[in-house]
Amino acid sequence: MLKPSLQLKLGQQLTMTPQLQQAIRLLQLPALELQAHIRELLESNVMLEPVDDGPEEGFDTGALEHAAAPEPTEAPEEGPRESAVEVVDEGWGEHSVGPAEAPWSGDDDDRQQEFADSTGQSLQEYLLSQLELARLEARELAIARAIVDAISDDGYLTEPLEEIANTLRPEILCDAAEVEAALADVQALDPPGVGARSVGECIELQLRQLDPATPGFEAAIEIARHHLERIAGRELAVVKRELRVSDEDLACALALVRSCHPRPGATVSAGSAEYVVPDVFVRRTEHGWAVEINSATLPRVRLNQSYASLIGRNASHATMRAQLQEARWLLKSLEIRHETLIKVARSIVERQTAFLEHGEEHMRPMILKDIAEAIGMHESTISRVTSGKYMHTPRGVFELRYFFSSHVEGADGSGTSSTAIRAKIKKLVKDEDAESPLSDGRIAELLSAEGIPVARRTVAKYREAMGIAPSNERRRASLGQM
Repeated sequence: MLKPSLQLKLGQQLTMTPQLQQAIRLLQLPALELQAHIRELLESNVMLEPVDDGPEEGFDTGALEHAAAPEPTEAPEEGPRESAVEVVDEGWGEHSVGPAEAPWSGDDDDRQQEFADSTGQSLQEYLLSQLELARLEARELAIARAIVDAISDDGYLTEPLEEIANTLRPEILCDAAEVEAALADVQALDPPGVGARSVGECIELQLRQLDPATPGFEAAIEIARHHLERIAGRELAVVKRELRVSDEDLACALALVRSCHPRPGATVSAGSAEYVVPDVFVRRTEHGWAVEINSATLPRVRLNQSYASLIGRNASHATMRAQLQEARWLLKSLEIRHETLIKVARSIVERQTAFLEHGEEHMRPMILKDIAEAIGMHESTISRVTSGKYMHTPRGVFELRYFFSSHVEGADGSGTSSTAIRAKIKKLVKDEDAESPLSDGRIAELLSAEGIPVARRTVAKYREAMGIAPSNERRRASLGQM
């Protein structure tokens, strides 16, 4: 018979405290999402308040923390040069988080609207505004509006005419012939080529805007109607024989066809601009490279001392004490996020000085483990910090993950970054002879001569990733432009 008993065991278990969970969550949030999260906390936690304008007590906006000079980086031609990395520190206070350009208040929405793309207009709105000015009867205008609704963002009519006629019933009874007549009115609108049902019709509509006396006009119309696939396949001899034109007339016709836009709607309904807010600024100074946190992305929030001083030990204040503890955890988590971001950014700049000074071809191979060992943190932490964070450099704005890449072992034992290899391939293709393009094998040989042994299939993989056509297609393109 079994008897109940009690047993005591000792063991260790790793648990994530609420503070650690919050710090990890804030660490991986991009700047805009972090700001939205802080706004929500400001509305729900009375122990938090936005910081007013002006520097906070305990801030020293001019303090500079000098980092150790990195190891000399081999730079071609100009010779190696040591560069120190400065950290422009914002002097974190005990109960506040970084200065920004303005406090978070109701005016933030107005400030964000300044960056909105208010000038954008959809293709449908643009076409309807033209129809309102056209002298069309009410019935014709209704059919034309239905046609505009069926036009895609590229400017093509995507629905059959019979389907458009069915959508107008029972208010308007019409057939496909009447819809096609209204389609002619829509195709006469700007941009030229809108409302076409195929690429050939789109090009023909644009060619019809030209003077018929233009050299190569008739041949261009025939090419748009019947020979686009052959032109795409570089079957110029076949097209020339069927059209019975000279080389000069064919060249003029092809020039007219190439001048047409295959997606006329894209010229109007361009997508709204997307803005990237850099988290870190990197600039050249007399002491080397300076790393500075973008103060505009730092949340301006602090502990509300007025409410915190009113909390007593009364049991009725339990909710307030919980919010006070949550506010303190938040400020500490934000401070950890700031310090970790600046450490990672500084370590990246120390290792990629050659890239900042000479470009992509001198990008050093680097993985998460390299940065993790340099600053004494786990690789998962580095992964969270570099995700969705951007660095503004003299060479452009890059995501922090851009600086990490695999390496190819060189003949002398040194490694070359895959980013540098891509840049070298792009440069070789750019400088090649148009009549005799470099094959993947030849590019691999040239790179091997520079001490970068890569296989032909590796060159092909990098070339395709950059959208560069094979050597035979590049040669055909050069011949077609002659």
